[in-house]
Amino acid sequence: MDTRRLYSFIKIIDAGSITRAADILHIAQPALSQQLSALEAQFGQQLLIRSKRGVAPTEAGRALYRHAQLILRQVDLAHAAVSVSGRAPAGSVSVGLAPYSLGAALALPLLKSVRERYPEILLHINENFGGVISEAIMTGRMDMAFIYGAGPLRGVQFEPLRTEDLFLIGAPGGTAPHGAGEVGLDELKGVPLLLPSRIHTIRQVVDAAFQQASLLPDVVGEVESALTLVNAVDAGLGATVLPWSAARAILDVRSLSVRRIVNPVIQVKLSLVTSDNQPLSEPALAVHDLFLELITAFDGTPHEE
Repeated sequence: MDTRRLYSFIKIIDAGSITRAADILHIAQPALSQQLSALEAQFGQQLLIRSKRGVAPTEAGRALYRHAQLILRQVDLAHAAVSVSGRAPAGSVSVGLAPYSLGAALALPLLKSVRERYPEILLHINENFGGVISEAIMTGRMDMAFIYGAGPLRGVQFEPLRTEDLFLIGAPGGTAPHGAGEVGLDELKGVPLLLPSRIHTIRQVVDAAFQQASLLPDVVGEVESALTLVNAVDAGLGATVLPWSAARAILDVRSLSVRRIVNPVIQVKLSLVTSDNQPLSEPALAVHDLFLELITAFDGTPHEE
């Protein structure tokens, strides 16, 4: 297998055109077309559909595209492992951190710890990853992700690490129920809420809890940014529901009311997700273990004033 042909094939798919791919790769278009023809001959399948608008992969082409990414990722890992053999872990590691989660609170400590302990590792932290997490991890675009849920999910393995309770966060004297300590879910009836959109697990869990209690949440706004969300709550525009760890760093400098929701207690599970079919590289494994250390040391419980 000529890995150069696989690399060229990926570039053709990404560019959507053989001409554009040839320009990107700085090779002649006829030579690139020959590489493609050689691949199609090798697999005995048509890999691309050609049209005036460019090219698109066939079903066989899409399958090869996925596997080619994995193969080239493994080749890169092999080169990296050989080049740093006997030395401290080095290379790039990509970590996805779910928004509104403990991951956000650990982003800075993780970056700091990696810089101190493994200075040759280039850490990429993504708190706004889109698309399918399993696909990103299986294709090697992301080494691991700290997300809500405990699986199962095809192609990835879940390592459950933490279960967190949800809290009602509001401005003192604002729209949230007054008082201290815990707050019953039924007390949230009619309370204006600012929540993440329905694509987020936090919102899904909150909606499910209200539905089971035969209540309807009064959602007055959907906010995708944790910082904007807390700013809006601080301004008295509504209350929100978050795990304590997600808002802890921000709430340290705010005078906001934080009350654990009970009757019922609402919980979310957090897991570290990695590929089910390819091992972590040496630098990724080092970051994985360091992340587990930070999780263990983290105190996510709100303290009484």
